[in-house]
Formats: sequence, C-alpha cells, structure tokens
Amino acid sequence: MAEMYVQGVSTRKVSAIVEELCGSAVSSSQVSRATTLLDEQLDAWRNRPLGEMAYLYFDARYETVRQAGQLRDAAVLIATGVDPQGRRHVLGVSVALSEQEVHWRMFLQSLVARGLRGLQLIVSDDHAGLKAARQAVFGGVPWQRCQFHLQQNTQAYVPRKDMQATVAADIRTIFNAPNRTAADAYLGQMVQQYAKTAAKLAEWLERNIPEGLTVFAFPANQQRRLRTTNGLERINWELDRRTTVVSIFPNEAACLRLVTTVLIELDEAWQQERSYLSFTPGTPAASS
Repeated sequence: MAEMYVQGVSTRKVSAIVEELCGSAVSSSQVSRATTLLDEQLDAWRNRPLGEMAYLYFDARYETVRQAGQLRDAAVLIATGVDPQGRRHVLGVSVALSEQEVHWRMFLQSLVARGLRGLQLIVSDDHAGLKAARQAVFGGVPWQRCQFHLQQNTQAYVPRKDMQATVAADIRTIFNAPNRTAADAYLGQMVQQYAKTAAKLAEWLERNIPEGLTVFAFPANQQRRLRTTNGLERINWELDRRTTVVSIFPNEAACLRLVTTVLIELDEAWQQERSYLSFTPGTPAASS
C-alpha cells in the first residue's frame, strides 16, 4: 500500500486496488497510516552523513498543506550537489510553514552539521530569505544567480512590450560572452544604452546582472551547467507528477514523506548515470 501511494496512486485508488486483490476493504486513513511505516527509513536518508561537494544547488517550491482546518503553502527546500568526481547527489529536503529566512537557515545549518564541506560555488535563484541565510552559513562561498530566472526577472522592468525581445537578446549577449571582461563590457554598454529611455531598467541591470556572472571564474567546460538551476527541472517535473495526485496534503509530515521518497528514487537514478560534470587537472575541485 505504501509503495502504491508513493508511486503517485491516490489513497482512494489504493483502497480500491487492495479490496480488488485481497477481498477486504481498507480506508484511506488506513492507507495513510501504512505509509508512516516508511518514516524511519526516510528520516535516516535525510540525515545521512555528507562529505565533500564542489558545487551546491538550491531550489524551492510550494505544496498546499492543511493546518488547523486552513489551507497553507508549505515551502519545500531542496539541495543537490556535485561531488569532486562530477556526480550529482540529492543532498537534502525540508518542508515547513515557518518564516522563510528561518527555514532556509535551519536547512543550510543541517547540511553543515551532516558534514557538507569543500564548497566552491552555490547556484540558486534569488529566493526570498535565502540570501541572508546563505551569507550567514556559507558567507565565504561564491554565489551564482540562476541566469534563466534572472533573465525572466528582467522583464518586469522593461517599460514597453516591444522592447522585450531586444532586451532579452542583449542579456543573452552578456551571458554568452567569451569571458568576464567581455561580459562586463557588454553590460556597461547595455546600461548606457537604456539609461535615458528606461532608467529603472538600466539601474536594475547594473545592480543585478553581475550576480549572474560569477560563473566566468570557473572552468569553461563546466560553465554551461553552472549558469542555471535548470538541471533541477527533472526533479520538479517528477514532484509535480506525484504531488498533483494528492493535491492537498493533510499535514507537513505527509508532504515531506512523499517528496523524500521521490528524491531518493532520483538520487539512486543519478548514481547510475554518467558524470554530470568533468573535472580535469587544474580545476578547483580536482586540485583540492
């Protein structure tokens, strides 16, 4: 019953299948209680020791949870990493209704407590609450702001719709520059170009675009996969597929249970795949 549930079958359908196969009915609440048998195993995975990771990716999503008769948005924080051998790992997950910065800080501190070390770069979107938590826990680690989301954020500051395509193309020119010097030069030209016609846009570009250029300090053969958090798309797609069946979780524990199970499956699949990144002599992680 637990396996059917975590594979995305609703509790109502699980009840119907068990009745058809076994000839006896079970309630949805009985199915839910059966899934709690997984908790000890899932908790052990979430708290397993970590080691050296070269790169760390953070992402956040929201699931609807019922609390005291009200529907609330629970923040699901996910951390993945790339080890010095270039393999990806799902490092941890946390679900809470608490204030974002507090939640992020506790999550980051839990990774350190489990032995996470050796970080060369953190990649994430500009999540509310993450910045302060990241600076407090990993203050000395460079940060790469996801270029995909950064370009999307820019559109809110474009004053006219007919400018959107041009602005997007200009930003891609910056991101695709051959090196940081060229990227900074392109950015300076873009800021100057829009200073008079779109002052707020120019100001926003000058302040925010550099956060997406940290990647230029890293090996060229790795930059494509360090520029964005797009490598987490498979995680979000799989979570969407499973959580849509549930729609509304009865509590935070039920949400954490299902999400953890999906992440364990993905982590195991990643270990069977080819290396995500190639580390050659001279790169930061290879020389550490």
